[in-house]
Amino acid sequence: MAYIAKIGPSILSSDLSRLGSECVRMMGCGADYLHLDVMDGHFVPNITFGHPMVECLRKTIGLEPFFDMHMMVSRPEQWVKPMAAAGANQYTFHLEATTNPGNLIKEIKESGMKVGLAIKPGTTVEELAPWANQIDMALVMTVEPGFGGQKFLEDMMPKVSWLRSQFPSLDIEVDGGVGPDTIHKCAEAGANMIVSGSAVIGSDDPRSVIALLRTVVSEAIQKRSLDR
Repeated sequence: MAYIAKIGPSILSSDLSRLGSECVRMMGCGADYLHLDVMDGHFVPNITFGHPMVECLRKTIGLEPFFDMHMMVSRPEQWVKPMAAAGANQYTFHLEATTNPGNLIKEIKESGMKVGLAIKPGTTVEELAPWANQIDMALVMTVEPGFGGQKFLEDMMPKVSWLRSQFPSLDIEVDGGVGPDTIHKCAEAGANMIVSGSAVIGSDDPRSVIALLRTVVSEAIQKRSLDR
């Protein structure tokens, strides 16, 4: 069983005027990676930031933090090279945003980044399945992408369970409404990469929240390996 628990704070929930120091703070609190939400105002209604900010963050906080770019953009092909040059480590694109996932996966790998493939709540997990052996991570959205602070969609958990049963060593990420109240459901379903925004960053004690999330996921992974 190759996968382990990893917790990635969603930095869009932080004080954007102090983004560099917030990233450093999250890593200091035990984050395994940083989840960066890129929105273009087309694929989703909101606009956030692009590769120039990623480049500035990389220069400011150094090479160590793993940047998982969640590309909520309508033309993901356009930003592969700029994001790679800016210092992104993983390029997670939406299946709904491209007509040629295979070609895009190849481009991302050739640029030196890991590949994440995301699906919205309305997209079936079977549509992602043909690409699962070519990617590093599958992202099952547990809210509609584009807005923070939404309620966790528990009915997405069967997608996670199905992916875990079919692709036992795949990294499976959940994103949206995930925190101490919902982590058990995610962990039991088989998610191992946990994106959490306000529940971590808005907490008075982010270190404890990150530790709690990791413990719950690690215990579920251990139980799954014993049950096999």
